[in-house]
Amino acid sequence: MKPTFTRWLPAIAKTPHRKTALTVAGVAALGGLAFGPTALAAPVTSGPHAGAVAAIDLATGKKTATDRLTSDLTTGNDKVPAKADRPSRDKLIPHGVEGAQSRIPLDDAQLANAKAIVKAAKESGVGERGAVIGVATSLQESKLYNLGHLGTYNDHDSEGLFQQRPSSGWGTSEQITDPDYASKAFFGALKNVGGWQQLPLTAAAQTVQVSAFPYAYAQWEEQAADIVAQLW
Repeated sequence: MKPTFTRWLPAIAKTPHRKTALTVAGVAALGGLAFGPTALAAPVTSGPHAGAVAAIDLATGKKTATDRLTSDLTTGNDKVPAKADRPSRDKLIPHGVEGAQSRIPLDDAQLANAKAIVKAAKESGVGERGAVIGVATSLQESKLYNLGHLGTYNDHDSEGLFQQRPSSGWGTSEQITDPDYASKAFFGALKNVGGWQQLPLTAAAQTVQVSAFPYAYAQWEEQAADIVAQLW
């Protein structure tokens, strides 16, 4: 697992269909995302990534993907459930958040990956709470980008939404860069953690991920809960 996302900026993000390599180096500079003072920007090798476009939209006052999703709640677009049907806060954050919370704007690629994680959570039977843990983990590991191999920026052979490693038995490179496979692999491991439903989010995530920064997951719990509430 990549110990922290603040050491580098993603150079390659795969689409939900896994075939197209996209650059996202422009996101931090244009969108003001907090990747940390030691972040290293990889060179942009192609046209603007959707993340850069979303960041420009944010800076100029246009709607981000998150804004559009919130708007959809009142228009009925994208089959988002009505507010009354969304999970309760008690189900999403049963133990309360731990420490200061972080939040980033989401572009279309990130939102699509969040939808894939929530869908896999439903199909894996981990419920709303499991979905929150999954989304928060991916926010920490990859900022909800489906990352391909990052070359010199890569931490060993970590790839995908959860920065899973083929050498650690998570699957092949192609498998772990499939959002559905990667999410279900994460939830399968989570279900093997005894009493995970009663654990704080960061403890549950860390037991699966074995990160060098085990408390980093906690900062994403509130945004993850908001995402799951909107997509469930």
